Amino acid sequence: MSIAIRHLSKRFGAFQALDDVSIDIGSGELVALLGPSGCGKTTLLRIIAGLEYADRGEVLLDGDDASHRHVRERQVGFVFQHYALFRHMSVFDNVAFGLRVRSRKLRPTEAQIRERVVRLLKLVQLDWLADRHPSQLSGGQRQRIALARALAVEPKVLLLDEPFGALDAKVRKELRRWLRQLHDEIHVTSVFVTHDQEEALEVADRVVLINSGRVEQVGTPESVYETPATPFVANFLGSVNLFHGRIEGGQLHVGEHVIGLDSGDREPGGGAVAFVRPHDFDLVPGWPAGSGLPAKIERVVSIGPTAQLELSRGDGEAGEPIEVHLDRQTLGRLGVREGDRVLLRPRRIRLFQTDALAA
Repeated sequence: MSIAIRHLSKRFGAFQALDDVSIDIGSGELVALLGPSGCGKTTLLRIIAGLEYADRGEVLLDGDDASHRHVRERQVGFVFQHYALFRHMSVFDNVAFGLRVRSRKLRPTEAQIRERVVRLLKLVQLDWLADRHPSQLSGGQRQRIALARALAVEPKVLLLDEPFGALDAKVRKELRRWLRQLHDEIHVTSVFVTHDQEEALEVADRVVLINSGRVEQVGTPESVYETPATPFVANFLGSVNLFHGRIEGGQLHVGEHVIGLDSGDREPGGGAVAFVRPHDFDLVPGWPAGSGLPAKIERVVSIGPTAQLELSRGDGEAGEPIEVHLDRQTLGRLGVREGDRVLLRPRRIRLFQTDALAA
Protein backbone atom coordinates (compact mmCIF):
# COMPACT_ATOMS: atom_id res chain seq x y z
CA MET A 1 0.00 0.00 0.00
CA SER A 2 1.36 3.43 -0.92
CA ILE A 3 1.06 6.42 1.41
CA ALA A 4 0.79 10.02 0.23
CA ILE A 5 0.91 12.83 2.79
CA ARG A 6 -0.40 16.12 1.38
CA HIS A 7 0.11 19.48 3.14
CA LEU A 8 -0.50 18.17 6.67
CA SER A 9 -0.59 20.70 9.50
CA LYS A 10 -1.34 20.07 13.17
CA ARG A 11 -1.33 22.33 16.23
CA PHE A 12 -1.63 21.50 19.90
CA GLY A 13 -2.68 24.82 21.43
CA ALA A 14 0.06 27.32 20.60
CA PHE A 15 2.50 24.56 19.55
CA GLN A 16 2.83 23.90 15.80
CA ALA A 17 3.58 20.14 15.69
CA LEU A 18 3.41 19.81 11.88
CA ASP A 19 3.65 22.59 9.32
CA ASP A 20 2.65 21.83 5.71
CA VAL A 21 4.21 18.35 5.53
CA SER A 22 4.10 16.45 2.22
CA ILE A 23 5.72 13.01 1.69
CA ASP A 24 5.26 10.09 -0.72
CA ILE A 25 5.97 6.55 0.51
CA GLY A 26 5.95 3.80 -2.07
CA SER A 27 4.33 0.40 -1.63
CA GLY A 28 6.71 -2.00 0.12
CA GLU A 29 9.14 0.72 1.27
CA LEU A 30 10.73 0.88 4.71
CA VAL A 31 10.93 4.58 5.60
CA ALA A 32 12.39 6.23 8.71
CA LEU A 33 11.01 9.46 10.18
CA LEU A 34 14.12 10.93 11.78
CA GLY A 35 14.57 14.05 13.88
CA PRO A 36 15.13 15.42 17.39
CA SER A 37 12.62 15.01 20.20
CA GLY A 38 9.55 17.21 19.71
CA CYS A 39 10.06 17.70 15.97
CA GLY A 40 6.65 16.19 15.03
CA LYS A 41 7.62 12.72 13.79
CA THR A 42 5.42 10.77 16.25
CA THR A 43 2.49 13.12 15.57
CA LEU A 44 2.87 12.39 11.85
CA LEU A 45 2.94 8.64 12.50
CA ARG A 46 -0.20 8.83 14.65
CA ILE A 47 -2.02 10.82 11.96
CA ILE A 48 -1.13 8.15 9.38
CA ALA A 49 -2.52 5.53 11.80
CA GLY A 50 -5.73 7.47 12.51
CA LEU A 51 -4.88 7.91 16.19
CA GLU A 52 -4.73 11.70 15.63
CA TYR A 53 -6.41 13.93 13.03
CA ALA A 54 -4.72 16.76 11.17
CA ASP A 55 -6.03 20.32 11.23
CA ARG A 56 -5.37 20.57 7.48
CA GLY A 57 -4.16 18.28 4.73
CA GLU A 58 -4.79 14.74 3.54
CA VAL A 59 -3.56 11.18 4.09
CA LEU A 60 -3.99 9.08 0.94
CA LEU A 61 -3.71 5.30 1.19
CA ASP A 62 -3.35 3.74 -2.25
CA GLY A 63 -4.71 6.99 -3.67
CA ASP A 64 -7.87 7.05 -1.53
CA ASP A 65 -8.40 9.84 1.00
CA ALA A 66 -8.23 8.21 4.44
CA SER A 67 -7.98 11.46 6.41
CA HIS A 68 -11.27 10.92 8.24
CA ARG A 69 -11.26 7.12 8.28
CA HIS A 70 -11.33 5.42 11.69
CA VAL A 71 -8.13 3.64 12.75
CA ARG A 72 -9.90 0.25 12.35
CA GLU A 73 -10.61 1.02 8.70
CA ARG A 74 -7.04 1.92 7.70
CA GLN A 75 -5.55 -1.60 7.83
CA VAL A 76 -2.49 -0.50 9.79
CA GLY A 77 -0.48 -2.36 12.41
CA PHE A 78 1.07 -0.24 15.18
CA VAL A 79 4.09 -1.16 17.34
CA PHE A 80 4.74 1.04 20.38
CA GLN A 81 8.05 1.69 22.13
CA HIS A 82 6.96 0.01 25.35
CA TYR A 83 5.49 -3.13 23.78
CA ALA A 84 1.92 -2.67 25.16
CA LEU A 85 1.55 -6.44 25.64
CA PHE A 86 -1.18 -7.84 27.87
CA ARG A 87 0.64 -9.08 30.96
CA HIS A 88 -2.04 -11.60 31.95
CA MET A 89 -1.99 -13.31 28.52
CA SER A 90 0.48 -15.82 27.13
CA VAL A 91 2.64 -14.95 24.13
CA PHE A 92 0.33 -17.01 21.93
CA ASP A 93 -2.81 -15.22 23.17
CA ASN A 94 -1.17 -11.80 22.79
CA VAL A 95 -0.46 -12.45 19.13
CA ALA A 96 -3.93 -13.92 18.58
CA PHE A 97 -5.75 -11.05 20.32
CA GLY A 98 -6.38 -8.84 17.28
CA LEU A 99 -7.88 -11.75 15.36
CA ARG A 100 -10.12 -12.97 18.20
CA VAL A 101 -11.71 -9.55 18.83
CA ARG A 102 -12.85 -9.12 15.22
CA SER A 103 -16.56 -9.18 14.48
CA ARG A 104 -17.96 -12.67 13.94
CA LYS A 105 -18.27 -12.02 10.20
CA LEU A 106 -14.55 -11.23 9.82
CA ARG A 107 -13.11 -13.48 12.54
CA PRO A 108 -11.10 -16.51 11.33
CA THR A 109 -11.81 -19.92 12.85
CA GLU A 110 -9.80 -20.93 15.88
CA ALA A 111 -7.86 -23.39 13.70
CA GLN A 112 -6.99 -20.59 11.26
CA ILE A 113 -5.97 -18.31 14.13
CA ARG A 114 -3.70 -21.02 15.55
CA GLU A 115 -2.10 -21.61 12.15
CA ARG A 116 -1.45 -17.90 11.61
CA VAL A 117 -0.07 -17.31 15.12
CA VAL A 118 2.30 -20.29 14.89
CA ARG A 119 3.53 -19.06 11.50
CA LEU A 120 4.17 -15.56 12.86
CA LEU A 121 5.96 -16.82 15.96
CA LYS A 122 8.23 -18.83 13.70
CA LEU A 123 8.75 -15.75 11.54
CA VAL A 124 9.97 -13.75 14.55
CA GLN A 125 11.91 -16.84 15.74
CA LEU A 126 10.07 -17.15 19.05
CA ASP A 127 7.68 -20.08 18.53
CA TRP A 128 9.36 -21.87 21.46
CA LEU A 129 8.03 -19.16 23.82
CA ALA A 130 4.34 -19.46 22.91
CA ASP A 131 3.24 -20.51 26.42
CA ARG A 132 5.30 -17.90 28.30
CA HIS A 133 3.99 -14.61 29.68
CA PRO A 134 5.51 -11.18 28.86
CA SER A 135 7.13 -10.93 32.32
CA GLN A 136 9.20 -14.02 31.47
CA LEU A 137 10.68 -12.47 28.30
CA SER A 138 13.61 -10.15 27.67
CA GLY A 139 12.97 -6.66 26.28
CA GLY A 140 14.08 -7.71 22.80
CA GLN A 141 11.79 -10.75 22.87
CA ARG A 142 8.83 -8.67 24.02
CA GLN A 143 9.36 -6.24 21.15
CA ARG A 144 9.42 -9.08 18.62
CA ILE A 145 6.18 -10.44 20.07
CA ALA A 146 4.64 -6.96 19.78
CA LEU A 147 5.66 -6.93 16.13
CA ALA A 148 4.16 -10.39 15.56
CA ARG A 149 0.89 -9.19 17.13
CA ALA A 150 0.82 -6.17 14.79
CA LEU A 151 1.39 -8.44 11.78
CA ALA A 152 -1.29 -10.96 12.84
CA VAL A 153 -4.12 -8.82 11.45
CA GLU A 154 -2.31 -8.72 8.06
CA PRO A 155 -1.92 -4.93 7.91
CA LYS A 156 -1.28 -3.15 4.63
CA VAL A 157 0.91 -0.65 6.53
CA LEU A 158 3.17 -1.27 9.54
CA LEU A 159 3.90 1.73 11.79
CA LEU A 160 6.56 1.60 14.51
CA ASP A 161 7.06 4.35 17.10
CA GLU A 162 10.62 4.28 18.50
CA PRO A 163 10.40 0.46 18.46
CA PHE A 164 13.83 -0.13 20.01
CA GLY A 165 14.16 3.03 22.12
CA ALA A 166 13.72 1.25 25.46
CA LEU A 167 16.42 -1.37 24.79
CA ASP A 168 20.14 -1.32 25.47
CA ALA A 169 22.56 -0.58 22.63
CA LYS A 170 23.61 -4.18 21.86
CA VAL A 171 20.03 -5.52 21.72
CA ARG A 172 18.94 -2.48 19.69
CA LYS A 173 21.61 -3.17 17.08
CA GLU A 174 20.64 -6.85 16.84
CA LEU A 175 16.93 -6.02 16.50
CA ARG A 176 17.31 -3.38 13.80
CA ARG A 177 19.35 -5.85 11.72
CA TRP A 178 16.60 -8.40 12.29
CA LEU A 179 13.88 -5.87 11.35
CA ARG A 180 15.61 -5.15 8.04
CA GLN A 181 15.78 -8.88 7.26
CA LEU A 182 12.15 -9.37 8.26
CA HIS A 183 11.02 -6.51 6.04
CA ASP A 184 12.91 -8.00 3.09
CA GLU A 185 10.85 -11.17 3.61
CA ILE A 186 7.37 -9.70 4.06
CA HIS A 187 7.59 -6.41 2.07
CA VAL A 188 4.86 -4.63 4.08
CA THR A 189 4.95 -0.85 3.64
CA SER A 190 6.59 0.24 6.90
CA VAL A 191 7.23 3.59 8.57
CA PHE A 192 9.23 3.86 11.77
CA VAL A 193 10.01 6.80 14.02
CA THR A 194 13.46 7.21 15.51
CA HIS A 195 15.79 9.91 16.83
CA ASP A 196 18.75 7.52 16.38
CA GLN A 197 20.50 8.53 13.16
CA GLU A 198 22.53 5.31 12.99
CA GLU A 199 19.33 3.28 13.25
CA ALA A 200 17.66 5.22 10.43
CA LEU A 201 20.69 5.09 8.12
CA GLU A 202 21.26 1.38 8.70
CA VAL A 203 17.67 0.11 8.39
CA ALA A 204 15.63 2.36 6.08
CA ASP A 205 15.25 2.45 2.30
CA ARG A 206 14.68 6.21 2.60
CA VAL A 207 14.96 8.72 5.43
CA VAL A 208 12.66 11.68 6.09
CA LEU A 209 14.46 14.36 8.13
CA ILE A 210 12.01 16.45 10.19
CA ASN A 211 12.82 19.59 12.17
CA SER A 212 10.34 21.81 14.04
CA GLY A 213 7.37 20.28 12.22
CA ARG A 214 8.78 20.68 8.71
CA VAL A 215 10.45 18.25 6.31
CA GLU A 216 14.08 19.26 5.74
CA GLN A 217 15.09 16.49 3.32
CA VAL A 218 13.92 13.12 1.97
CA GLY A 219 16.32 10.66 0.40
CA THR A 220 18.28 7.44 0.62
CA PRO A 221 20.55 7.04 3.65
CA GLU A 222 23.57 7.62 1.43
CA SER A 223 22.19 10.76 -0.22
CA VAL A 224 21.08 12.52 2.97
CA TYR A 225 24.43 11.78 4.63
CA GLU A 226 26.70 12.62 1.70
CA THR A 227 24.74 15.55 0.26
CA PRO A 228 22.73 17.22 3.06
CA ALA A 229 20.27 19.78 1.70
CA THR A 230 20.29 22.12 4.71
CA PRO A 231 22.58 23.05 7.61
CA PHE A 232 20.23 21.21 9.99
CA VAL A 233 20.67 17.93 8.08
CA ALA A 234 24.45 18.38 7.85
CA ASN A 235 24.65 19.04 11.59
CA PHE A 236 22.17 16.36 12.69
CA LEU A 237 23.54 13.40 10.74
CA GLY A 238 26.78 12.16 12.23
CA SER A 239 29.68 14.04 13.77
CA VAL A 240 30.62 17.24 11.97
CA ASN A 241 32.94 20.22 12.39
CA LEU A 242 31.58 23.67 11.64
CA PHE A 243 33.56 26.69 10.40
CA HIS A 244 32.31 30.19 9.65
CA GLY A 245 34.01 32.19 6.92
CA ARG A 246 33.73 33.91 3.55
CA ILE A 247 34.09 32.68 -0.01
CA GLU A 248 36.36 34.84 -2.14
CA GLY A 249 38.01 33.92 -5.42
CA GLY A 250 36.94 30.27 -5.21
CA GLN A 251 38.52 29.84 -1.76
CA LEU A 252 37.11 29.68 1.76
CA HIS A 253 38.61 32.27 4.12
CA VAL A 254 38.36 31.31 7.80
CA GLY A 255 39.78 34.19 9.79
CA GLU A 256 43.24 34.85 8.36
CA HIS A 257 43.51 31.37 6.84
CA VAL A 258 42.57 30.07 3.41
CA ILE A 259 41.12 26.66 2.54
CA GLY A 260 41.16 25.63 -1.09
CA LEU A 261 37.88 24.45 -2.61
CA ASP A 262 37.27 21.86 -5.29
CA SER A 263 35.25 23.08 -8.24
CA GLY A 264 32.28 21.09 -6.95
CA ASP A 265 32.44 22.89 -3.58
CA ARG A 266 32.66 26.41 -4.96
CA GLU A 267 29.83 28.82 -4.43
CA PRO A 268 29.38 32.49 -5.34
CA GLY A 269 31.21 34.86 -3.00
CA GLY A 270 29.84 35.87 0.38
CA GLY A 271 29.47 34.63 3.94
CA ALA A 272 29.40 30.86 4.34
CA VAL A 273 29.28 28.12 6.93
CA ALA A 274 31.36 25.01 6.15
CA PHE A 275 30.68 21.50 7.47
CA VAL A 276 33.49 18.93 7.48
CA ARG A 277 33.13 15.33 8.69
CA PRO A 278 35.88 14.12 11.08
CA HIS A 279 37.09 11.52 8.55
CA ASP A 280 37.38 14.11 5.73
CA PHE A 281 40.60 15.80 6.91
CA ASP A 282 44.23 15.35 5.87
CA LEU A 283 46.84 16.27 8.50
CA VAL A 284 50.20 17.85 7.71
CA PRO A 285 52.70 17.94 10.63
CA GLY A 286 53.79 21.42 11.65
CA TRP A 287 52.37 24.67 10.36
CA PRO A 288 53.75 24.84 6.82
CA ALA A 289 52.75 27.67 4.51
CA GLY A 290 49.82 27.01 2.21
CA SER A 291 46.16 26.22 2.19
CA GLY A 292 44.75 24.85 5.43
CA LEU A 293 43.79 25.58 9.02
CA PRO A 294 46.47 25.48 11.73
CA ALA A 295 45.55 23.47 14.84
CA LYS A 296 47.05 21.89 17.93
CA ILE A 297 46.41 18.28 18.98
CA GLU A 298 44.94 18.32 22.49
CA ARG A 299 43.92 14.68 22.88
CA VAL A 300 44.28 11.34 21.09
CA VAL A 301 41.99 8.39 21.85
CA SER A 302 42.55 5.08 20.05
CA ILE A 303 39.47 2.88 19.70
CA GLY A 304 40.17 -0.33 17.80
CA PRO A 305 41.66 0.53 14.39
CA THR A 306 40.60 4.19 14.61
CA ALA A 307 42.30 7.14 16.31
CA GLN A 308 40.06 10.03 17.37
CA LEU A 309 41.86 13.35 17.68
CA GLU A 310 40.59 16.43 19.48
CA LEU A 311 42.25 19.66 18.32
CA SER A 312 42.07 23.36 19.14
CA ARG A 313 42.35 26.19 16.61
CA GLY A 314 45.95 27.24 16.12
CA ASP A 315 45.03 30.88 15.58
CA GLY A 316 43.68 31.25 19.11
CA GLU A 317 40.05 31.52 17.99
CA ALA A 318 37.65 30.16 20.60
CA GLY A 319 35.06 27.58 19.70
CA GLU A 320 34.22 23.92 19.80
CA PRO A 321 37.14 21.48 19.59
CA ILE A 322 37.86 20.13 16.11
CA GLU A 323 37.32 16.38 15.80
CA VAL A 324 39.41 14.33 13.36
CA HIS A 325 39.29 10.57 12.76
CA LEU A 326 42.26 8.70 11.29
CA ASP A 327 43.16 5.04 11.05
CA ARG A 328 45.94 4.17 13.50
CA GLN A 329 48.39 3.29 10.72
CA THR A 330 48.08 6.79 9.25
CA LEU A 331 48.54 8.34 12.69
CA GLY A 332 51.69 6.27 13.22
CA ARG A 333 53.06 7.20 9.82
CA LEU A 334 52.51 10.92 10.51
CA GLY A 335 54.33 10.59 13.84
CA VAL A 336 52.20 13.23 15.58
CA ARG A 337 51.07 13.16 19.21
CA GLU A 338 49.32 15.27 21.83
CA GLY A 339 50.70 18.81 21.95
CA ASP A 340 51.91 18.81 18.32
CA ARG A 341 50.98 21.42 15.75
CA VAL A 342 49.37 20.32 12.49
CA LEU A 343 47.78 21.85 9.43
CA LEU A 344 44.24 20.63 8.68
CA ARG A 345 43.28 20.30 5.02
CA PRO A 346 39.66 19.24 4.37
CA ARG A 347 39.22 16.81 1.49
CA ARG A 348 35.45 17.32 1.36
CA ILE A 349 33.44 20.35 2.46
CA ARG A 350 29.69 20.99 2.46
CA LEU A 351 29.07 24.73 2.14
CA PHE A 352 25.98 26.79 2.85
CA GLN A 353 25.91 30.51 2.19
CA THR A 354 24.90 32.42 5.30
CA ASP A 355 23.64 35.33 3.16
CA ALA A 356 21.19 33.00 1.43
CA LEU A 357 20.11 31.41 4.72
CA ALA A 358 19.33 34.80 6.22
CA ALA A 359 17.31 35.92 3.19
